[in-house]
Amino acid sequence: MVSGKATFDDMEQFEMDQPVFSAVIRPHRSLGPMGFRIVMILLCLTSIVASLPFIILGSWPVVGFFGLDFLGLYIAFRINYRHGQSFELLELTPVRLLLRKISHRGEVREWRFNPLWTRLDREVDDEFGVQELTLQSRGEQVVIAHDLSPPERESLAEAFGRALSNVKRGY
Repeated sequence: MVSGKATFDDMEQFEMDQPVFSAVIRPHRSLGPMGFRIVMILLCLTSIVASLPFIILGSWPVVGFFGLDFLGLYIAFRINYRHGQSFELLELTPVRLLLRKISHRGEVREWRFNPLWTRLDREVDDEFGVQELTLQSRGEQVVIAHDLSPPERESLAEAFGRALSNVKRGY
């Protein structure tokens, strides 16, 4: 264990590693766990009620198809929720810009840029707003915030652009 007083160089290094801007970008999921349960219960009840006439008429194999429909929808929702676990981490310090993309499988892709050489580009559609945000640095470009809506991308671009310009000016 090291003890003693912190020097000016230690404090300066500490300040250089402190994030000026940090954002975690996650895909939007409009249906929460409770809503998912309610939808599944309603679908199950609807399938049961719709299959009763077929059972009464003796066409019981049709009931299996209602079950397959229900199973297919359940699997589709579960896959959708699994993909919703992916996220992006965007962190800006005075000396480094870190972009980390974590997929729903846990795969990590990471980019490190010098903030002084990095530019944030926006692709804007007059009718729909910001369609794409791209970080560019020394010939490399990476799309960020793909999962956000155009107004959310605009908000992120303004806040991140301000922070990036402050870092470039030395604030």
